[in-house]
Amino acid sequence: MDGLTDQQQAVELLQQLGLKEYEAKSFVALSRVPRGTAKEVGELSEVPRTRVYDAIRVLETKGLVEIQHSNPQQFRAVPIDEAIRTLREEYRSRTELLQEALRGIEPAATDDETEVTHEVWALSGETAIKNRTRQLIDEADRELVLVIGHDAVITEQLIDNLRTARERGVDVVVGTESGELRELVRGELPDAEVFVSGLEWLSGPGIAADETEISRLLLVDGSTILVSSFHEDRTGGRSHEQAVFGRGFDNGLVAIVRRLMATGFPPADDGETEEPERS
Repeated sequence: MDGLTDQQQAVELLQQLGLKEYEAKSFVALSRVPRGTAKEVGELSEVPRTRVYDAIRVLETKGLVEIQHSNPQQFRAVPIDEAIRTLREEYRSRTELLQEALRGIEPAATDDETEVTHEVWALSGETAIKNRTRQLIDEADRELVLVIGHDAVITEQLIDNLRTARERGVDVVVGTESGELRELVRGELPDAEVFVSGLEWLSGPGIAADETEISRLLLVDGSTILVSSFHEDRTGGRSHEQAVFGRGFDNGLVAIVRRLMATGFPPADDGETEEPERS
């Protein structure tokens, strides 16, 4: 949404949350004034006056607008915090209903009875990758090794996921790109083994004309791996994150990355935690 004004961004986000264009524009217009008539809302929002009434009725049923039955009628938006709570609750209710509906769908018949021993899949988008990272961490039974290629990967949610895994008895090993980041992670996860990774190429471009930068490597129970990356564009901003993840002890991707991730890990004879198991 780069380049949009706050007003334009608000309208677009409201549409993404289920409001129609005129409804979103009318609500944003009312949020700018203490109250307003249909004429005033139309002037502020550039919504045809005859359509303002329809939009307001919908907004009222959603609990986002209040109406004063005067002559002419006056409208006002509910406080912003209240509106956000209302929208969040509606979104949560819809996603819960969707979850129930999807789980209730009868599986389709298929002729594919092939037993899957290993697999590699691709993911795109920061949110999807964060969610998959959390899922894989939650699935860990014995050990997880996370090598961080960029400090943007460290979020409160990730720290909470790793801390929860540690509390379940999972061995947590974290490799960082720098000593400063190592101390930060140690402070948040005192029970985890943290080291500075020897993979210097994680935090910068590799070969010429290759602007790809590895953001994270995650190995779970020695059999599941997730690798994500992004690259710098010409304007200095990041493209959306992309990732691949694979499962299975016989998976070549897992075997290769498993060995790479150990680079920089303290050797077993130095009195610290042993190197991650290599099976």
